[in-house]
Amino acid sequence: MNILLKPVVTEKMTKEGEDFNRYGFIVPRGANKIEVKEAVEKTYAVKVSSVNTMVTPGKKKSRYTKTGVTQGNSGTYKKAVVTLVDGDMIDFYSNI
Repeated sequence: MNILLKPVVTEKMTKEGEDFNRYGFIVPRGANKIEVKEAVEKTYAVKVSSVNTMVTPGKKKSRYTKTGVTQGNSGTYKKAVVTLVDGDMIDFYSNI
């Protein structure tokens, strides 16, 4: 089971990475903090100081089409914010 599904690359998380050495990842709902820590350390060869996790609930979405209003919802996902020790950093843009 792959623990790190994708990194969270937003303006807010980029600022957190620059200022506080924190990086965000989307992880499976069943993943715990220990598994996330081991996966980040193995994948990026860095030392993790702490891991915070949160479950982000889905939101209701609607749009107007020719046939009327279409309604649905976005999915619920779990996000992990990883703090690295001083001196380590992750560069998501290096392999572009």
